[in-house]
Amino acid sequence: MGEVARHIDDDERRARLGVRHALAVPVSDTLAVARAVMCLHATEPASVHLAARARAGVSRDDVDRALYVQRSVVKQLAMRRTVFAFPRELLPAVWGSASARVAGQQVRRMAKEMETSGITTDGMAWAEDHLALVHRLIADDGPLTTAEVRAALPALDARVTRGRGEYQADVAVAATVIVTLAASGAIVRGENDGGWKISRPRWTATEQWLGNLPEPLPEAEGYAALVTGWLRAFGPGIEADLVWWLGATKAAVRQALAEVGAVPVSLDGQAIGWVLPDDLDPVADPGPWAALLPALDPTTMGWKERAFHLGAHGEKVFDRNGNGGPTAWWSGRVVGVWCQRDDGTVEVVLAEDVPRAGRRALDAEAAELTTWLEGDVVRSIYLSPLAREHLAANAWATPLA
Repeated sequence: MGEVARHIDDDERRARLGVRHALAVPVSDTLAVARAVMCLHATEPASVHLAARARAGVSRDDVDRALYVQRSVVKQLAMRRTVFAFPRELLPAVWGSASARVAGQQVRRMAKEMETSGITTDGMAWAEDHLALVHRLIADDGPLTTAEVRAALPALDARVTRGRGEYQADVAVAATVIVTLAASGAIVRGENDGGWKISRPRWTATEQWLGNLPEPLPEAEGYAALVTGWLRAFGPGIEADLVWWLGATKAAVRQALAEVGAVPVSLDGQAIGWVLPDDLDPVADPGPWAALLPALDPTTMGWKERAFHLGAHGEKVFDRNGNGGPTAWWSGRVVGVWCQRDDGTVEVVLAEDVPRAGRRALDAEAAELTTWLEGDVVRSIYLSPLAREHLAANAWATPLA
């Protein structure tokens, strides 16, 4: 590593976050939102809609059009075995790198589980045969829900035990096969049979959903493309941020940083971060802004080391597994969380004092989000500890499980 090019302090990192994540300066539509943050977390389907609303003011129908009509934003299992909604043009890079890594892990685990469960003595052969069988079924007879796949192939009703102790669960083989195919890019989540808050996809062969498909990029080229996009949206970041975000190895990240010519910069706290070679100019403070972001939002989850925007609020916002709940932001920092009353009213719960202008702006955001939701209540399973405390302390809230 050469001499650092310059210092980027936490204030500028927060300015970059506000501008580049379309929070201080909104963008026009759902695709522009996805491009601004590289991809949207889609573990909870409502998060895609809420993240797009926060940055573009779009309606739920607008988001659905991007996902299911224009198909400009596509859900894909990728980094850290997580579902994301990617801009369509990024898929070849994802398929060749992060998704391929997850698919390989899934196949190996499935093969081992088939053997330890006594279903077969040759787990890899079983896995390969059933992946091909399900892919062919969906391509010929699809789109199909998971239930329809199981009905067509009763052998997939078998279950395997996963986890230990209180975390032990029986998992359907069908789900494992489908998740592996989805990671590989052979099938995608097509039309959704549930509402905007429910994931009930009709699995569709990828070529039928997207038409002519480009080939996945070679692994190194794919990682280089993802690192370029991440640095453009999230940089500067340290090596550990990229390793965590990509779910990749240090070797893969270091190779990609070298491939894209990333430049070292110093950060507050004496850490060394990385930016693209054409991204060394200072970014001016865009002025004050407020935002209410959903659980697992890409801005909340974009870095492993989050002190520059999270401060000391980690235990109030993140659960024990490292999942960030719905957050309230003021000018580049997490200052609290948000939740809903049973009647759908959005409430902001502050974790620290904010200026009077910030409180007014957050209250205005809460009122706008309440109107946008039209009485729908989004109860994320990743609700923050602070929000849980707030709901439990108020008689108007339904007790949380």
